[in-house]
Amino acid sequence: MALLVLVCASCKPTPPVNGHVVPEAKLTKGQLIQSDPNRMANLEIRNNLDALYLLMDKLYKRNPSEWKKGGAANREEAETRVRHAVDHHTPLPGLDARDTKAMELALDPHFKGDRVGTLIYGIGDMLITAHGGKRELYLIDGLDAQRVYNAARNVEIAMWLLARRRDDAGHSLLLSNALSEQEQNLSFERLFGGIIGRTDLVAEFTAEKYRRSVIDYGQSFFGGQFLQFLPVSEVAGAASSL
Repeated sequence: MALLVLVCASCKPTPPVNGHVVPEAKLTKGQLIQSDPNRMANLEIRNNLDALYLLMDKLYKRNPSEWKKGGAANREEAETRVRHAVDHHTPLPGLDARDTKAMELALDPHFKGDRVGTLIYGIGDMLITAHGGKRELYLIDGLDAQRVYNAARNVEIAMWLLARRRDDAGHSLLLSNALSEQEQNLSFERLFGGIIGRTDLVAEFTAEKYRRSVIDYGQSFFGGQFLQFLPVSEVAGAASSL
């Protein structure tokens, strides 16, 4: 009994501190036909797109002239267009490029269009393409670990180019991170880093899943050779004699 109490005590959840609680999605019907790897990938896509849209908002605020280049009436309209195109995995109106091609275009020093919208759309479209063109994966869906891994590297490259590439006048293509005596802002780098980390984890987990399935099968097969049923006849006989 004492051991049971100790085990139960160790299972008690850690109370939140200052309102910081682990986010938990509500149970939906769709989750009933999703495997654990599916669910992990779905959370990764959701959180990555949330971070990407936050990056878009921050980039538009630091580069207010960009949304005007796309013909939007205001920043909110420009962001809505990008979100809709990414969420529905459709082309961005007025842009003749998708996924990595759009990313390359946004980081081309001679590009005259909306760099922010084009870059965020390109990254979002690329991430979804790497996940089979879907935002929600189910039991019948599979992931290519190498494609997901490549997507993480693409985001890494985009972050590096964004920080270092300049136009003909020597100015940054887009203002993002700031590190000086007057201003310290590395929030862009942290958001990019979060996207890269989550995507890398799903890539590694997907690759490991197939190895684990072989290991689990082997363990169950060989372990099964040593399993024996427990005797019940004597217990049943003793009980019937009472």
